[in-house]
Amino acid sequence: MPEIRQDPTTREWVIIATERAKRPHEFTSLSSAADQASRSCVFCRGNESQTPPEVWRLEGNGQWRIRVVGNKFPALSSKATATRYETPPFYRSMDGFGYHEVIVETPEHDRTLASMQEDELVDVLLTYRERYLALKADPRVKLVLIFKNYGERAGSSIAHPHSQVVATPIIPGHIRRKYEVAVQHYDDTGRCLYCEIVEAEDRHGQRVVYRSDQFLVFEPYASRFPFETWIAPFTHNASFGKTTNQELRELARVLGVTLRRLHRALDDPHFNLVIHTAPVEDELQAYFLWHVEITPRITTPAGFELGSGIQVNPCVPEEAAEFLRDTCLC
Repeated sequence: MPEIRQDPTTREWVIIATERAKRPHEFTSLSSAADQASRSCVFCRGNESQTPPEVWRLEGNGQWRIRVVGNKFPALSSKATATRYETPPFYRSMDGFGYHEVIVETPEHDRTLASMQEDELVDVLLTYRERYLALKADPRVKLVLIFKNYGERAGSSIAHPHSQVVATPIIPGHIRRKYEVAVQHYDDTGRCLYCEIVEAEDRHGQRVVYRSDQFLVFEPYASRFPFETWIAPFTHNASFGKTTNQELRELARVLGVTLRRLHRALDDPHFNLVIHTAPVEDELQAYFLWHVEITPRITTPAGFELGSGIQVNPCVPEEAAEFLRDTCLC
């Protein structure tokens, strides 16, 4: 059974994921994904019996288009409680309660988000929202995190297109600090910090990659990594779970454009995609704006970054934005 432990020196929580120690040591690289036979891939159509039980599916023409299953090697377990313990002499821990699901985005083994049509991306985003709403209904859940690891350098162990959802009974310290900064800004100014950033970037324009009527795609001013890219709505909303169908359709179009630009400009980079949304208890608050962060994994943090916690980005965000803007999608 997994356990959640707290480091007393940082107050950061760490998941001791005992089940994930059982993961296989041989991972499928993206470069060899096309060579992986569908009969050996647990996420391909026809191999449904090889995955944990299905919790949700989207169907079309009598077959599944998207499946959601439990993670075979979960970081957290829904069978655990959320009980907290004091462990002598002064340590703190919790039972490893939580949810860990896998969203199989398509039955096609070699399909990627960057190559999907708009309707396919809409289906993926609708599934994201469906699982967010389902998991946040558990009163023990404090945070629902939706993310995608694409490629080995981003932490993916299976080549077949998939995303993950993890719901936790805690709000991690570094996320809590982000929200504390946002709350302080709101207390000081009466305005959402993230909405002000979006407005400033739109007005300034130099770091903007793409703009639609509802979303802005830009490189953050203090980007931690080369080509770190944010997609944020112009309309204030703290919770991804409260997005409308029309907003998700527009997001699908914008996300498709963004991923194709990154794919073309950086030669199909490995990346992490995370949907940042307010904690469940704060999703009606005015201090936060949900948004998408995409981080290509084209550099590796070294000793200084690991020791200081300060990321070193060798790519100027303004130049990254210009490069992506000028990337031809024809």
